[in-house]
Formats: sequence, structure tokens, C-alpha cells
Amino acid sequence: MKKLIKDATIINEGVKFRGSVLIDGDKIERVFPYSIAKDFDLSGVEIHDAAGLYLIPGVIDDQVHFREPGLTHKGDISSESLAAVAGGVTSFMEMPNTNPQTVTQELLEQKYHRAAEVSPANFSFYMGATNNNLDEVLKTDPSRVCGIKVFMGSSTGNMLVDDEKTLSEIFKHAPTLVATHCEDEATIQKNIEIARGRYGENVPVSRHCHIRSDEACYISSSKAVELTSKFNTRLHILHLSTEKEMSLFSSGSVKEKKITAEVCVHHLWFDDRDYISKGNFIKWNPAIKTAKDKEALWEALLSDKIDVIATDHAPHTREEKNNTYFKAPSGGPLVQHSLVAMLEMSNKGVITVEKVVQKMCHAPADLFRIDRRGYIREGYFADLVLIDPNQSWEVSPDNILYKCGWSPFEGQEFSHKVISTFVNGLEVYKNGEVQDGMFGQRLQFLV
Repeated sequence: MKKLIKDATIINEGVKFRGSVLIDGDKIERVFPYSIAKDFDLSGVEIHDAAGLYLIPGVIDDQVHFREPGLTHKGDISSESLAAVAGGVTSFMEMPNTNPQTVTQELLEQKYHRAAEVSPANFSFYMGATNNNLDEVLKTDPSRVCGIKVFMGSSTGNMLVDDEKTLSEIFKHAPTLVATHCEDEATIQKNIEIARGRYGENVPVSRHCHIRSDEACYISSSKAVELTSKFNTRLHILHLSTEKEMSLFSSGSVKEKKITAEVCVHHLWFDDRDYISKGNFIKWNPAIKTAKDKEALWEALLSDKIDVIATDHAPHTREEKNNTYFKAPSGGPLVQHSLVAMLEMSNKGVITVEKVVQKMCHAPADLFRIDRRGYIREGYFADLVLIDPNQSWEVSPDNILYKCGWSPFEGQEFSHKVISTFVNGLEVYKNGEVQDGMFGQRLQFLV
């Protein structure tokens, strides 16, 4: 049955207009600006009245950790993708630091097989690089895999790639985009020694941004830029957190860049003053830093130095987070609340709604060269989100869908609410409920 999303306020490609979208199967058949012609045949078409609602392309999150396999007490592909579609995220790209780590083509394909069975959202998975799996990395198919993940700083799972020859070979021969976590390990270890000397094992979490400092980030990010400049690699630097790193990037169209940049919701929302109230629940790697850093990230985002907004969604249990600083893992859940958080910023006048759509929907599709997604265009996949811009609600344990059961946004009131999420033409989420038996597709990439 065809579906018509009727009389929505469509936000797409930098403009906002009243219109309707006709879906046939998994694709967008027609986009109607203004009203539909009176003689248009709507017999047999399922009508979705969207008057008063925003209609945007589905959000594409290029960095999540869904914890399957091996860490499923924190989250799994099913639970976290359910939370994703509830937040308007219709496609995700998941990271390799699971257990076992995704460092062979066989293990990579096992993840794809699992997602096809349980994920209501579309999916892709990064191939993980280590110091000794170069042969496997170079087998990666760029038309079927989003990228190669290189940890140039250790984080959860400790997949640190610090062998200089291996790094050079990855950047020189990578068949697809290289996505990097950039923090200099030597600098971090030195800062840990200093903190332990002062506080022992009782380091306050407020020191996290000093341990994982702006210098640690800049040393590593600048090294990645140097390598990509030498070998002409497609480089995407993840979760930028410092003012200092912004000097490494230039403004412009994401389609024309070899070096691209991501910022995450938590680095745009929180700063080091929030450690007092949030503690380890906003402990991420790289660390949330100063208000000045946050301001610089916003400036870079709005001037198109930073290309995409993502989450680095990385759930841990409350019990794990309630540990002391060194024992509490870094990361937190965000996919259910990333879109509404950025729309809240638009409500405050920090960013326009059109720019939110550009950075969360259009730009990820362009950057990763995803086949026919990220836009409301005829012939594209019908990944769409309906949002009520005037329905306030508060984040509470009762409405959190993450398996870990908590959010750094608990108690936060948002002014926008996701009403429906369509993935490949199927309404997988509607009015607070995820529909059973609907599954996403493997993302395909243009090469």
C-alpha cells in the first residue's frame, strides 16, 4: 500500500515549506510542494495527516557502540536500535570495540547478519584496525562497509594502533574512509601519573578533561592530518572536543573535502562545569572540556569546519558508572535524545532547524557517499521522521529505551517530540511505540 504523509512542514536541503510526500514501497515516489492537486488519485493510499508537524529525513548517526557481541549487559543491537528509531535515527554506523573485536572480515559479516535479524534501523559496521591485522583491513569492500576505524588513542576495548609502520600502511592503502579516535596515549599516561601523585586513586572526575587534555587531542589529530596529507587518504576525525583542533580544518562543502570532522552532542551540550552535577555520567573519551572549547565547537560547526553531528552512543550500566574515577568506564547513551537535543538548541536560537537537518541527515549521507539516503528526494529511500515542534516532554526512566536504563538528559525537558519514524517506507515507530517485525537494510555506498 502506498502512503501519503500529508500537509507537513518539510525541512530539507536548507528550506522549509508546506508539502506532502508519497511513499511507494521503500522509496519516495513524489514530493508535493504546497497542496496536492484535487484530481490526484488517492484511492488505496494510506494517509498520514502531518499538519503542524515537521517532516525531515531520517538522522544518520555515524558513530555508535551498540555493545554486541560480548558486552550485551550494557546494550545490544536490538535494544539500542529500538532507542535509535524512537529518537528519529534511521541509520547507524557501529564501532568495532566489542568482544570479540571486529577485526576480521568474518566477524564483521557476523555483525551484519545479526543486525538484519533484529535492527529496525538501517545499519553499517566499521572494520576495526589493530597493529597486526592489516591484511584483513585491506580486504574491506568500500561499497558495503562504511569505513575503517583506527583508535589513535586507547579507549573502551583498548584497540590502540600505535605502530608507526602499521599506521602508515593503513593510511597509504585504505580502500575506504579512515575514521579515527585521536588522543595521544603518551600524553594521557603522563597526565594520569600526575593526577595519581596528587589524588591517589580518588581522582575527581572533574580532572578527566585535564588527563585527556586538549594537547593530547591535538597531538593525535594533527598526526592523522599529516598522514592523510602524505597519502591522500579520506580521513574522518571523530568526536572533536577542543578549540585547538579547529585549526586543522577548513570550511566548505563536505562533498569536496578529503579531511572531514565530527562533533558529538555531549560536547555541544555539556562543559566541565557539569561534572559537579553529572559526575561519571558525562565521562566520555575524549573528555568534555571547557565552556570556551564548547563555544569553539559551535562556531566551527556553524561555519562548516565541522561537518556532522553524531552521538558516540556508548551505554554502560549505572553500577559501572557509579564506580570511582579509574574504574568507571567512559561513554554514555544518546541515540534516543540526540535529535531533540539539537532541536532544543534551535529553539534557543543557537542553530537553525535547517542546519540541524544538514548536519545530522544530509552531511553524513554525503560524507560517507551513502546510496540514496539522507534527503527527501524522489527515488530516495523513504527514511523519514515526523516531529511535533510544540510538544514538551521530560526525559525520565519511564520513557528511556536504552538497555542500561539511564540518560545524561534525565530531568531535561525538551520542546520537540518525535511522533513517527519511517525506515524504508515502514512506520517503525509511532506515538511512543516501536512496531514489531520491521527491520532495516544494510547501507550501501557509492564508490
